[in-house]
Amino acid sequence: MERAELTTEQVLKRDIPWETYMTTKLISGTGLQLLRRFDNRAESVRAQLLDDDGPAYVQVFVSILRDIFKEETVEYVLALIDEMLTANPKRARLFHDKSLANEDTYEPFLRLLWKGNWFIQEKSCKILALIVSARPKTQNGVVANGEASNSKTKLTTIDAVLRGLVEWLCTQLKKPYHPSRGIPTAINCLAALLKEPVVRSSFVQADGVKLLIPLICPASTQQSIQLLYETCLCVWLLSYYEPVIEYLATSRALPRLVDVVRSSTKEKVVRVVVLTFRNLLSKGTCGAQMVDLGLPQIIQSLKAQAWSDEDLLEALNQLEDGLKDNIKKLSSFDKYKQEVLLGHLDWSPMHKDPLFWRDNITCFEENDFQILRVLITIMDSSNDPRPLAVACFDISQFIQHHPAGRVIVNDLKAKERVMKLMNHESAEVTKNALLCIQRLFLGAKYASFLQV
Repeated sequence: MERAELTTEQVLKRDIPWETYMTTKLISGTGLQLLRRFDNRAESVRAQLLDDDGPAYVQVFVSILRDIFKEETVEYVLALIDEMLTANPKRARLFHDKSLANEDTYEPFLRLLWKGNWFIQEKSCKILALIVSARPKTQNGVVANGEASNSKTKLTTIDAVLRGLVEWLCTQLKKPYHPSRGIPTAINCLAALLKEPVVRSSFVQADGVKLLIPLICPASTQQSIQLLYETCLCVWLLSYYEPVIEYLATSRALPRLVDVVRSSTKEKVVRVVVLTFRNLLSKGTCGAQMVDLGLPQIIQSLKAQAWSDEDLLEALNQLEDGLKDNIKKLSSFDKYKQEVLLGHLDWSPMHKDPLFWRDNITCFEENDFQILRVLITIMDSSNDPRPLAVACFDISQFIQHHPAGRVIVNDLKAKERVMKLMNHESAEVTKNALLCIQRLFLGAKYASFLQV
């Protein structure tokens, strides 16, 4: 059987020659006694032993992983630790007991992340994440005080542990060691660790955020839904970290999150995405993008559904109010500029608002009339009648409101493009192309009399 496909149950059926290890002084007499009491006992017996003498068992397990390199034994001890932590995750606190102050409890797991087969790597990752999360928050950056009893080197610092974990997790996301379990294991671990400021900064420095984006996509199977949920949980945790905001705003993260929330029926997925949107709403261009991506309409649809989670309902209401405020603020040239640059032209109120054109007409001169050039490109390249009609209308408005509008539009060779659209199959396009041509020929002085 492939080592990667081993299960904890299968590993724990092995007989490990503990006496031999004592004879060769790889474990102590006390260690052997503890192992004899513990090994192959019922869960209730083991639970009592851990309650009575937990730190001593942790010390034995850690020393075995430090001193013994036989793969079957390493797997066995990792399986024992995994089993005891799965039964009661609070037992991870045993690794931080004061009696273990001179034990480097992290080092064996950190080393095994890179040295072992998949079973060893996966268990080491899971155990390490649990131990890290259970550490006393007063330890202020160091695993424990003093020197390791078996070494002259200092004990591994928590920062070194977290950075090592992040490096391994990013490696799994790039090139999974196990074809089906590598990525889910890494994401599951990240979701638990991204609460840590050091993990967030290390993950960003390792360019890890971009590795999450492809995983944000609608899911159907139970397994893929869980992976999607934990990926979105990672993004939510990162949305509290300022250096990530710009990347989320400029990558495909927001469109992908919108696709997920539009199609997902799983409450926990919807909740974590909505909470992410709420965090990002006021950051940079995120609010404007959400409006452009049609999120206000999606939120209305979501509010009409029967959700049981009160936090989700509250977040939906807050997000809806926030998006409405964004729409109000964005009835300006910034909003218009974004709409044009994204190619999402529609009949939003500002297009037919004379005040918008009067107040913002000089803004069209920015970057050598960049926005005007993009409008002309849209007339050339779009197959959608709506953007074509709006582009024609907007150019006609520019001609009317800018003192040199007709000259500038002619210099940019827009007339030929507009003429072509006079024969378009859409009545909406031909009507606005005609208006544009009339203003081109008549100029601003007479064009103002034309009816829109």
